[in-house]
Amino acid sequence: MLQQTQVNTVIPYFFRFMQSFPTLAALSAASQEQVLQHWSGLGYYARARNLHRSARLIADQHAGDMPATLEQLTALPGIGRSTAGAILSLGHGKCAAILDGNVKRILSRYVNMEGWPGTAANQRRLWAISECLTPEQRAGDYNQALMDIGATVCTRTHPDCNACPLLSACAAHQLQCTDRVPASKPGRNIPARKNWMLILRSRGDDNACYLEKRPGAGLWGGLWVFPCFDSEADMHSWCSQRRIDISQLELMPEQRHTFTHFHMDYTPAIAWTSSLDGVQETSGRWLKADEALATPAPVSRLLTEITRRPHR
Repeated sequence: MLQQTQVNTVIPYFFRFMQSFPTLAALSAASQEQVLQHWSGLGYYARARNLHRSARLIADQHAGDMPATLEQLTALPGIGRSTAGAILSLGHGKCAAILDGNVKRILSRYVNMEGWPGTAANQRRLWAISECLTPEQRAGDYNQALMDIGATVCTRTHPDCNACPLLSACAAHQLQCTDRVPASKPGRNIPARKNWMLILRSRGDDNACYLEKRPGAGLWGGLWVFPCFDSEADMHSWCSQRRIDISQLELMPEQRHTFTHFHMDYTPAIAWTSSLDGVQETSGRWLKADEALATPAPVSRLLTEITRRPHR
């Protein structure tokens, strides 16, 4: 779940995306490249790909109208049970329960649930509670109120219990244990992976950088990145095969980018070439300084930094 500082950071990017694709029709008509480019800065790029795929499925299979049943909604890419419940209740006025992170926290405290809410048993229990409490009338207003309470009152730390409308019935408050409920997710060590990024620059007047497009699925799927290698030796071998002189290779300080399940510790390496022969790949292209492509955050930052450097 995003922290408040992260939310404040991504809001401008989100509004830019919404302004670019204000309707399902606009989103479905766009190319994946356009969608990913406008999503740049928001992270979690699988969400952008799923949004795009869902928009096209809605256009093709539902005549452009948002589905109005749980089964139809959860059949769309990236839409789970809680998101479907929010669409049904807020968008269609139907009685449908939700269980996002804020609601999990509220309900866990409301019944003083033991253990981490993410376990299978606790998830089942929380869904049962949520469905039982969701009213048949004005379910959308109820769900919106729950999300707002979780975001502003029943916060993860230092909840403002005196301002909470559920105060008199909250078991965790009555037992004075809101600081321990819900229980935190069991800790785990996040592995770190080493990576080398080759920033291949042209000595020509266009000051171009070479980028490759990732496959549509998986890490950074569909985005443009610098050639990445698991070892420095692999990077040298790739350059040798393409007759790229890296005798004056410039290694930048190692940087870290954190994904959900691992850290990527990457070393950017800058190499210059005066010839484009032997470099162009079927999935690659040269990006000029005045062009834009859909790139992940680490690549975008590096592009901004290196274009300020002088030509060679």
